Amino acid sequence: MQSLGRHVLAEVYGCQFEVLNDIAQVEDIMINAALEAGAEVREVVFHKFSPQGVSGVVVISESHLAIHTWPELGYAAVDVFTCGESVNPWDACNYLAEKFGATHVTASEVKRGTVQSQKKERLVVNI
Repeated sequence: MQSLGRHVLAEVYGCQFEVLNDIAQVEDIMINAALEAGAEVREVVFHKFSPQGVSGVVVISESHLAIHTWPELGYAAVDVFTCGESVNPWDACNYLAEKFGATHVTASEVKRGTVQSQKKERLVVNI
């Protein structure tokens, strides 16, 4: 069955507090993760929380990357959703896990927009 996109949901543990709590570093890593995967970056929005934590989205031509960090737990929740065949979401996940200094990552991939090949039929009703 064909799909429109691949959505990787990653649980990233054991990350460095200083990195996860630094909006500039998180933004830079996420942008570079998108580029590493072969994506074209369109828009970038990040927010720093008080007392700690960063959330953000990198919108790419092929879909998006999103992150929410809990520096005090060394944890980041990451989504990488890509459409088409030219961008590999796993490349982005592997890149950012390395840059965050992660000690453990669990991730799963969801096929989005599964499309079955269906013959279109036209129904004609004569009254």
